[in-house]
Amino acid sequence: MASVVNRAFEPARESLAEVGSMMLLTGRTVSSAIRPPYPYGPEFVGQFLFALRLCWLPLLISTVAVNFGAPGLQGISFLSLFGAPDRLGGLFVITAIREFAPFVTAIVVAGVAGTAMTADLGARKIREELDALQVLGVDPVKNLVVPRFLALMVVTSLFDIYAVLFGVAGGILVTLMYGEPLAPFFATFLNNASVTDLWGSLIKCTIFGAITAIVCCYKGMTASGGAEGVGRAVNQAVVIAFIGVFSFNYVFTQTLLATHPEMLSLR
Repeated sequence: MASVVNRAFEPARESLAEVGSMMLLTGRTVSSAIRPPYPYGPEFVGQFLFALRLCWLPLLISTVAVNFGAPGLQGISFLSLFGAPDRLGGLFVITAIREFAPFVTAIVVAGVAGTAMTADLGARKIREELDALQVLGVDPVKNLVVPRFLALMVVTSLFDIYAVLFGVAGGILVTLMYGEPLAPFFATFLNNASVTDLWGSLIKCTIFGAITAIVCCYKGMTASGGAEGVGRAVNQAVVIAFIGVFSFNYVFTQTLLATHPEMLSLR
């Protein structure tokens, strides 16, 4: 009976152990980023440009398509039933700025840059390059994890602004397609948008980047089992990153709405 219970709870125990290890890696990464020396400048620039080059086009297509489809076409169809298609701009404050822009950014960055990051570190791990660095007295966290951590945080915060702009462009396309004037769209959009919406979106998206970086670096640095193990680590990194992003988004959104109840109403 005891062995059956142990086998039943083994996945949960392993998951909790991985979460704890990721939290420890987060602490080591933050302390290494603050504590001198700072040898990771070139690697940071390289990882930033790498993520920028890989993600900008998928993000552009995804943000326009997602905002054109879900809140755009469906939103204006629903609002037209009540004779209020001019309220679409206010709806886009909730969808584009608060939710879809950070979510799409996190998904694209995790699915494109995060997977490449996991594969790179996983390949180094199975070739024992990480062990060789430690033998030489080089800290893999400071020299490999920190630049990727900072690069993803910066690139996701910048991409969030990019996603908001192209997300709103999707709403503009829907408005023009339905033959509605743009003035009411922008009037309700600007009337409902606030500084809190923008900084909340930026902070949330920056932390999404941090979660993605930690998960992907951890799974890459703990990969084992050759090429098959690296592929398994990449798959697990994406799934865990999405779960972490969704979980944090729920907590962050509920906290933000609780502290700023005026965001619950459309004007």
